[in-house]
Amino acid sequence: MTTKKDIKINGVSFVASRDSISNKNILPVLNVNANYTAIMPFGFITSLEHPEIIYNTDRQWFGETKAGVSQYIDVLQKANIEIMIKPQIWVWHGEFTGHIKMPNEAAWLELEQTYSRFILDFAKLAQEKQVAIYCIGTELEQFVAHRPEYWQELIMNIRAVYDGKLTYAANWDEYKRTPLWSDLDYIGVDAYFPISDKKTPNVDDAIAGWQAHTIEMKAISETFDKPILFTEFGYRSTDYTGKEPWVSDYKITALNFEGQTNTTQALFDVFWKEPWFAGGFVWKWFHNHEESGGETDNQFTPQNKPVEAVIRDYYKRQ
Repeated sequence: MTTKKDIKINGVSFVASRDSISNKNILPVLNVNANYTAIMPFGFITSLEHPEIIYNTDRQWFGETKAGVSQYIDVLQKANIEIMIKPQIWVWHGEFTGHIKMPNEAAWLELEQTYSRFILDFAKLAQEKQVAIYCIGTELEQFVAHRPEYWQELIMNIRAVYDGKLTYAANWDEYKRTPLWSDLDYIGVDAYFPISDKKTPNVDDAIAGWQAHTIEMKAISETFDKPILFTEFGYRSTDYTGKEPWVSDYKITALNFEGQTNTTQALFDVFWKEPWFAGGFVWKWFHNHEESGGETDNQFTPQNKPVEAVIRDYYKRQ
């Protein structure tokens, strides 16, 4: 195993904004006892079959660009917070990236070329900034499944310019089929596993819902002799939060802080004690803490909600 048993990655997913950040924006991250942040530059494509990725343009928010990523890293590292750069793709109309699939060989080759440019550009920045972890892709199941040789070559090309740890963020229902783990340092999982059908699951309900998933993850970790890293984890503060935790539909209006708190508590209780588990990154954390989350917000962020105290407590334990 490459992970240390006594130090977990206690991370937050730091959302890009249109603004630069200062120490004021970092204090809430320190106050929740996080020791890592994921920084997420974005590339954009117009459809699931479109091969060109547009990134680092003046039409994007500052935090999504190379200059923004660099500025965020500088401020965070000065506060002794480690970084994972996690470039992501946004498909027009919010379609799921796991369904990106090209219609012909020419389009696949164009996608590979443009994706390599996107990923290697930020890999070089990761090396320049001495970033601890680099995530080579997020929830791209069809792309990986159809072009495994390309991904193996891409990993070699990344390692030629970046000497830190590598992972890939597989969706919760994808990671068991991902063919890349032998070539990476962490088995990355976006951990939106269904764990309870109850409107307000209690901690024991959620712990019970994790049992089968935990057995499978431990087995994968042992097979590849690599630690599991939750590249994303978290729950919405809404009813049935453990049923389909990946759902981010704004049409859902229910507000339920107890469910969010209980499911998060259970996740920590199940995983943070395991030596094969490296830690993870809470989804998601906004730079303007005072204006984020709060008593009327039913989305994922834990900010200014009861669950923030649960995270602070667990992140303080080591």
